Amino acid sequence: MRKFVFFGGKGGVGKTTMASAYALKCAREGLDTLVVSTDPAHSTSDVFDQQFGDDPQTVEGETNLTAMEVDPDTEVERHLMETKRAMGDQVSPAMVNEIDRQIEMAHQTPGAYEAALMDRFIEVMRSADEFDRVVFDTSPTGGTLRLLSLPDLLEGWIDRLVYKREKSIDLYEKAAIGNNEPRRMMDGDPILDRLRTRKERFEFAGETLRENAAFFLVVNPDELSIRETRRAIDDLESYDLTICGLAANRLTPEPEPHEEGRGARFLRDRVETERERLRELREDFRYPVVAEVATRVSEVKGDVLDAVAHELDLDVTIESHA
Repeated sequence: MRKFVFFGGKGGVGKTTMASAYALKCAREGLDTLVVSTDPAHSTSDVFDQQFGDDPQTVEGETNLTAMEVDPDTEVERHLMETKRAMGDQVSPAMVNEIDRQIEMAHQTPGAYEAALMDRFIEVMRSADEFDRVVFDTSPTGGTLRLLSLPDLLEGWIDRLVYKREKSIDLYEKAAIGNNEPRRMMDGDPILDRLRTRKERFEFAGETLRENAAFFLVVNPDELSIRETRRAIDDLESYDLTICGLAANRLTPEPEPHEEGRGARFLRDRVETERERLRELREDFRYPVVAEVATRVSEVKGDVLDAVAHELDLDVTIESHA
């Protein structure tokens, strides 16, 4: 098992339950574990019955377990202010207001939300040396896939920006001083420095996600969830990300053989339908079903979360790179 473990899937399938249960399983096995929620619903606090924030906080009663909840809206605002400060330092005072307006407009465009959140992902991954395992409870599939596609997309985009910036400096300096080597290139252009730093961050993210991250997809035994899982697998594979298995959640308990009546007949029919879906997952997908977790009557927390953790057939051993 790799250091960074992601649980994804359609909204409402139980990603938070699976991520929290696996994090608890790792912690109980002696691994220093951090569980990170990036889902705006922030159910991690509900699962552990404890309020979490942007900074890692020890889970009460658990020696090796820490949790944090990243607020996407806060990250977008933080990203906006940081960009304004960085760009404001590079332009004349007369241009500051126009630059601010352009940046605010850019943060309303598609992808700005994911870009800000990816920055926070990178910070978490880079500062995770103290933890043996980091478990991510992600937002619903579409948002997560857009997020995970960013490193490759932005590396190429930044390359083009660097090229254009270098050409701009070259032309400007040659026009000013003839054909001598551009001074600003030699001295270090702050915008180029920022672009190159950004590229290095995204290269780190891309390499980490490909080489040291494992992805599990949480699926409910229904046709819509299975269809979305197929699409998610295709997308994750296209980014060269490692899918390690499927976690089937919210399975219907089968009634006792002696139970009759309308409710019992309904449950048996539902169980049979779900068995067909599980067979489809096992036979038509090339990834193992690593968990079959039944629906609980009560909220998944406390002893119920312990029980779910035991039902996860997931390795907790640290992958050796020797």
